[in-house]
Amino acid sequence: MESHRPTLDRKGILSFILLAYGLAWLVVSPLWLSGQGLRHPLVGLLLPLMMWTPALAVLIVTRLISPPPEGLQRATGLVLGRGRGWGWYWLFAWLGIPLLVLATPFVGALVGLYTLDLVAFSGFRATLEAAGAGPLLAQTPIQVLVLAQLALLPLAPAINAVFAFGEEWGWRGYLLPRLLPLGQWPALILSGIVWGLWHMPVILLGYNYPDHPASGWLLMTAMCVVWGLLFGWTRLATGSVWPAVIAHGALNGSAGIVLLLGQAGTPADPALVGVTGVTGWILPLLVVGVLALSRRLPVPDAPDLAGPQPGTPARTTPEGAP
Repeated sequence: MESHRPTLDRKGILSFILLAYGLAWLVVSPLWLSGQGLRHPLVGLLLPLMMWTPALAVLIVTRLISPPPEGLQRATGLVLGRGRGWGWYWLFAWLGIPLLVLATPFVGALVGLYTLDLVAFSGFRATLEAAGAGPLLAQTPIQVLVLAQLALLPLAPAINAVFAFGEEWGWRGYLLPRLLPLGQWPALILSGIVWGLWHMPVILLGYNYPDHPASGWLLMTAMCVVWGLLFGWTRLATGSVWPAVIAHGALNGSAGIVLLLGQAGTPADPALVGVTGVTGWILPLLVVGVLALSRRLPVPDAPDLAGPQPGTPARTTPEGAP
């Protein structure tokens, strides 16, 4: 099939971004108007609702502003996957992302920015004690509680997928393929930047980076670009948004691993350690490098394109491989 680049839908893209951002600010406006910020009693409801604003923006744009000619399902990846081997990307999202997250504290420890305690798990004990879980600790060894938390990691993608879909249907479902006329790398990076800046209403209140009020939004944007490269890779390779949804759910569900493995009295700076910190971006960037060197990224024969983009090398791996 002859390859071509689709036309850049500037109207749809701009409308989507403005709606996603505007709706996010609207949803969390009580946090700002009350002056309570993240201490607002409804914060536990408003933040999950904010995660659904990109999906609402997709519905408005595709129904009322710029309907995609290929139909909503194909345009936004509401399919299980196209092409042979798509199940491998689901597996990577479900298990590969949590494994990368699990390794992030060890990377932080390797460079001296995080102190591990893999015997007494004193940091996790201190967290539980501060939360009033003293009676539970008196009855259950801390090691058992840590193992129970680790055993739940494979369930994290499914548990968190409901709210992750609200975001991913926007960022990787709608926006990423709309940006493909610019090329795969620009589309991946730009969609990550848009995703990161969308968090601005809560990042400015101290969410994720409470000790970095001036640079938190930059850190969040960089984080979203890094992890978004992997999420976007699964989307481009399968033509499906669902692996990205699973990957996002896996990331959210396992991000607290730094609370389990640290030593008491040595709190981890989220700007430096874990999925939100610079040392937590090393491994995903290495994976991206491997994908680029092995010519899996940019994705040859991406389902959202009629064929490989000009200058994209042909697939050299077996068709059923990820």
